[in-house]
Amino acid sequence: MTDRVTLIATAAFGLEMVVKNEVKALGFDNIKVSDGIVEFEAALEDIPQLNLWLRSADRVLLKMGEFKALLFDELFEQTKALPWESLITEGGQITVKGKSVKSTLASVRACQSIVEKAIIEKLKETYHISRLEETGAEFTIQVSMLKDIATLTVDTSGPGLHKRGYREKFVAAPLKETLAAGLVLLSFWNKDRLLIDPMCGSGTILIEAVMIARNMAPGLDREFASEKWPVIGDKAWRDARASAEAAREPGGKLEIFGYDIDERCIRACRVNARNAGVEEDIVFERKDVKDLWIDKKYGIIISNPPYGIRISEFSEMNEIYISLHKTFRKKKGWSLYILTADEMFPNYFKRAQPDRVRKLFNGGIKVNYYQYYGERPPPEGKREEGRVKRENNH
Repeated sequence: MTDRVTLIATAAFGLEMVVKNEVKALGFDNIKVSDGIVEFEAALEDIPQLNLWLRSADRVLLKMGEFKALLFDELFEQTKALPWESLITEGGQITVKGKSVKSTLASVRACQSIVEKAIIEKLKETYHISRLEETGAEFTIQVSMLKDIATLTVDTSGPGLHKRGYREKFVAAPLKETLAAGLVLLSFWNKDRLLIDPMCGSGTILIEAVMIARNMAPGLDREFASEKWPVIGDKAWRDARASAEAAREPGGKLEIFGYDIDERCIRACRVNARNAGVEEDIVFERKDVKDLWIDKKYGIIISNPPYGIRISEFSEMNEIYISLHKTFRKKKGWSLYILTADEMFPNYFKRAQPDRVRKLFNGGIKVNYYQYYGERPPPEGKREEGRVKRENNH
């Protein structure tokens, strides 16, 4: 395979530009963006760096080819013509996944079967063998049919990039790590600002914030599918991991607080933060949002309140919204970023209309990210924000 390849960083709807900015910050250009896709050129040895460092992307895919296919014979022949032998070794294990949208070849199962057959035939001819042993590295191929255009990719990541490896204990409807990182990157927060999540759940938003502030590669403590690919090699992975380790900044200097009414959530937060190596940077305490007391002029709130699904929960949600309004209606130096599926939120938080509303998806749930921009702190007051008054200390 040529050293230059086309890679695709997949993204949840609404996070494409965040992922593009991450890719650009890692040194890549000529980036194309479409729904759920950030496409760019790179070298094979860049695959480890991208998997280790991308915070908001779902996966990193290696694009093998793209062509029009109206007939199954066309799909077979054009798939077979691609240079699979330059990537997949003689003993490679092959899995084919698929999807089809608005295409003549509508049967996903048939598309998968034909693509798998074409790849196997190509490898058998190349290696002069009668059958594949499939005892080596794993290669997961996806055939995506969209408006009769077939795109064939190979997954370099394996399990989704949101699986950082630190979250052991879960609470109801957890926020994906990739989306949590995206929320932080979409905010004006930086490591010199006071940050609070008053309904922190499993602590994911705050843990991701610390990892950003300390320049911690989110994928450093996990494995990836392409680590076993001979075409990349061990050295590229060792070098990328060593570079990521060296880039990590020391902790203990941040002003980050997480609160939740559920003691089980707070215990889970502490375990997750310890697993991520950021426990020294976050103070987690049990506290009802209605008891939140702020005595500092400037700060940032980023939070994902529980969604009221049943009618019985609506009154509880209203109380949460009203509490946020009472606490922050006169705190003009505080910026609030609230992710919720409840479109009534702006009717309760009346300090002002949202400065921006971003449409995102949390899993399969359509949500809005309401952004209220506060006044900027003066330059000399960066560290003046200090600590939130803490009650019921443990």
